[in-house]
Amino acid sequence: MTRRTSVAMTADTHDALVGHLLRDDGQEDICLATYRLSTGATRRTALVRRVVLPEPGERAVHGNASLTGGYILRATALAQEDGCGLVLAHSHPGGRGWQGVSGPDRDAETAYANLAREITGLPLVGMTLSGDQTWSARHWDRSTGRDVEATYAENVRVLGDRLVVTWNDALIPPPRARRSQVRAVASWGERMHCDLTRRAVLVVGAGSVGLDIAVRLAATGVTRIGLMDFDTVEERNLDRLIGATRVDAWLRRSKVDVVGRLVVLNATAAGLQLETSELSVCEPAGLAAALDFDVIFSCVDRPWARAVLNNAAYAHLIPVVDGGIGVDAFADGNGMRGATWRSHVVRPGRPCLACNGQLDLAAVTADRAGDLDDPHYIAGLGGNGDDRGENVAALSVSAAAGLLAQYVSLTVAPGGLGEPGPLRYVLSTHTLEHVAAETRPTCPVEATIADGDAALTLAGPHHAAQQRRAARRDAGRNWDVRLGRAADDLLHRLRARLVIVAEQRLGAC
Repeated sequence: MTRRTSVAMTADTHDALVGHLLRDDGQEDICLATYRLSTGATRRTALVRRVVLPEPGERAVHGNASLTGGYILRATALAQEDGCGLVLAHSHPGGRGWQGVSGPDRDAETAYANLAREITGLPLVGMTLSGDQTWSARHWDRSTGRDVEATYAENVRVLGDRLVVTWNDALIPPPRARRSQVRAVASWGERMHCDLTRRAVLVVGAGSVGLDIAVRLAATGVTRIGLMDFDTVEERNLDRLIGATRVDAWLRRSKVDVVGRLVVLNATAAGLQLETSELSVCEPAGLAAALDFDVIFSCVDRPWARAVLNNAAYAHLIPVVDGGIGVDAFADGNGMRGATWRSHVVRPGRPCLACNGQLDLAAVTADRAGDLDDPHYIAGLGGNGDDRGENVAALSVSAAAGLLAQYVSLTVAPGGLGEPGPLRYVLSTHTLEHVAAETRPTCPVEATIADGDAALTLAGPHHAAQQRRAARRDAGRNWDVRLGRAADDLLHRLRARLVIVAEQRLGAC
C-alpha cells in the first residue's frame, strides 16, 4: 500500500521560517531545519522541530538562492545528533498556494537527498513557502542515487490557535459544495468551506457526545470522518444514543456500527469516506490509526484514553478537541445539585489535560491495570461500580455543542480569533467561564512537542476492549442474532436506497 505523507509544524516554527524566507527585498531565500517522523497506520508525517539558520557565507542570495555543502553538512550533523531528518526549505515570494517543483528546485533537492538519508537514516524533506505564507512539501523517499524520487505530501499543517492547512489539490481535490451545504458555505465562505470539509476528522468515543459530533460533521459536509470505539450498544445507552434502537441493543451491535449508520444517513458530502474502528485508542493499532487524522475529537470518559490523546496532541502535533459533562445529583437521589460541561483544545501553546485539571495521572495507572472495571476497587473509592461521569440526552447535546464551537474556532477563526482556551459552563448559575490554567514547569507531556515516534507511548494491550469485541463475536455465532442482524441490515440498506433514489429524482427536477 502506498504510504501517504504530510508535514506539520507549530505556529512558532512557521513564524521562524517565514521570518527568514520571505525577505523585504522580494528575493528567494533558503534555509535548513530538522524533523522527526510521526508514523500512523497509512500516513507518515514529518514534524518540523528546529530551524537551523545559515551562518555568514553558508548561503548566497542572487534573485534565487543557493547554499554551501558546509551548511548542509553542519545541519545534517545536528539532525543526526538529535535523531532527526533534514528539511530543505526555500521560498517562492511571487507564488500563491501549493507550489510544484521547478527544474532548479528539483536539482537542488536531489543533489542533497542521498547525503541527508545516508547520514540521518531518514529521507530529505523539501518544502516551498509561497508569498502568501502557504507551504508545499515532498519526501525524497523513493529509490537512491540519480533515480531518487519524491512522494508528494497531501497537506502541510501549521498548528497554533488556528489550524492552518495547505492542500495538494492533485492528491486531495477540493470537494464540490452541494445545495444541501448552502447555509454552511454562506456562514464562512466557499474557500473556508472547501478547507474545512477536506480535513480528516476522527471522533474517539461513540457515546452520546461523540454521536452528535460525528453526525453534525457529516451534515456539515466533512468528507473523511473516522469513528473509534470498542464498546457495544446496550439498553441502558438508549436514553443517550439518539438514533440507536432496542434492536441494536438486542443484536449486540458495536457503537461505531450504529453511529456510522447515522453518519451515512446524514452526510451531505458527495463522496463521504467513513472509517470505523472497533479498537481502543489505547491499543498500539488504535493509536496508529488515530495518527492518520488532522484533528481528533476526544469524547471518552476514561483517563487512559485521554492520556494517550493528550500525549498525541503534543508529540504528534494533532490538535485534540476534548471536553465532557458531569451531572451531580444529591446523595439521596432527590434532585440535581448541578451540572457542568467543559471544552478545550489540547495543543502546543495550551496547558495539557493534566495541567488544566482534566486528567488525573494517578487514575491512568489504575485504568491501565483494569481497576476501574473492578466493582470492588470502585467500592473502595466510595463508589458503587455503576457508570461514572453520567449524563443525559437533554444535556449531552450542550457538551457536544461546546466541542464543536471549539473546533469551528480552531478551523474558521471567527472575527480572526482562534480557539479561546479552556471553557466551563455551569448549569446552576448559567455562566460561561474562561478557565485559568497554566503549564506546570515540570510538565513531562508538553516537553515532547514534535517528538513524534520518539516520544514515550502509553499504548498497550487493552483487556476490556478485547473482552467487548470477543463478546460481540460470541453473540454473532447465535443463530437468532445472526438472522436478526441480516434482516435489520437489509431493512437499513433498503431505507438508504430509497433516500438515494429520492435525492436523485429531486435533483433531476
